[in-house]
Amino acid sequence: MLDIAAELHRWCEEGRDFAVATVVAVSGSAPRQPGAALAVDADGTAIGSVSGGCVEGAVYELCQEALSTGEPVRTRFGYSDEDAFAVGLTCGGVIDVLVTPVPAADTVRRPVLAAAVRSAAAGGEAAAGGEAVALARIVDGPDGLLGRALLVRPDGTYEGTLGGPEGASAADRAALDRTAAGEARALLDAGRTASVVIGAEGSRCGSPVTLLVESSVAPARMIVFGAIDFASALVRIGKFLGYHVTVCDARPVFAAAHRFPEADEVVVDWPHRYLETAEVDARTVLCVLTHDAKFDVPLLERALRMPVGYVGAMGSRRTHLDRLRRLREVGLNEVELARLRSPIGLDLGAHTPEETALSIAGEIVAARRGGSGVPLTGAHTPIHHDTERAPADRIGSVA
Repeated sequence: MLDIAAELHRWCEEGRDFAVATVVAVSGSAPRQPGAALAVDADGTAIGSVSGGCVEGAVYELCQEALSTGEPVRTRFGYSDEDAFAVGLTCGGVIDVLVTPVPAADTVRRPVLAAAVRSAAAGGEAAAGGEAVALARIVDGPDGLLGRALLVRPDGTYEGTLGGPEGASAADRAALDRTAAGEARALLDAGRTASVVIGAEGSRCGSPVTLLVESSVAPARMIVFGAIDFASALVRIGKFLGYHVTVCDARPVFAAAHRFPEADEVVVDWPHRYLETAEVDARTVLCVLTHDAKFDVPLLERALRMPVGYVGAMGSRRTHLDRLRRLREVGLNEVELARLRSPIGLDLGAHTPEETALSIAGEIVAARRGGSGVPLTGAHTPIHHDTERAPADRIGSVA
């Protein structure tokens, strides 16, 4: 749901009644992942998508029905061999969708959802001054709890309540909220959206409750070292992929803001010195385009020892071998060197800066999602991988 936070925040501010349908589970090949959402207001205006078009019409009608009844509903869509005209996913996958009415008069779910979309919308999903938050919603469990929500912040504080099954004590209800907040905080720390099962009494025992936890965090960083023409193309595609993009070069004549108008920031500094103080995490992408040993070696000496998701360096195979020799001389071991993607990018036969940027972006996406990088035609690999790789897996897989 947080993928359409900006629009939903506007609807909340305008006092609109609406219903929101969210993908809460996926199996097989499906076009959208958990968290993808479609919302419909009382006037019939729709925003977002849950399937890329396969079942949008049916979900639209479910949203209108939920607005009428005031009751949340969970339903499943899949491909039917028996009925070619059945509503389903022609790609062969299965998605579960939770439809939740959110009228303006709702004093239980509405305040929590409104706070969540307000935080997520600030600065574009918690970027630049926005707040990182997680939204935990009950998507399966005892009657009466479906759609109940909790807003969780990085410090573990939370808003709202999930309530509890009929007859649950106040202590059990509080325990459920605390347990859900703890699970949501862990996923928020990792910047992940995922499902988790806990007990309705606040433990992993008792009646199971399934939560969908959506994390809204600052965009992952892409740091491009080397203010060259290839960098300009890479900045554009990095922004297209949703990264917060920084260009860094020690040469002020090249590291000029007017040369990279789409970059979030342009830094004049020695690359290794900038990296020493830069905020990075397991989602960060480092692209070294300087193609100069005096920049590359001290930079890569630090980069390959940092917990980032991707490190790639431009250069010929001959340059790469010389670079490896120099990095061994400064003390890097083979495990650390194996993390380096060089020559950077996939083999697309690229020549132009734009083609090269596409090649690099393809490798970044493959490393992030666990893709093979081979053509899908004739391959026996999944088209849609189940989930983004866990940070630890990505760190160890960027060889």
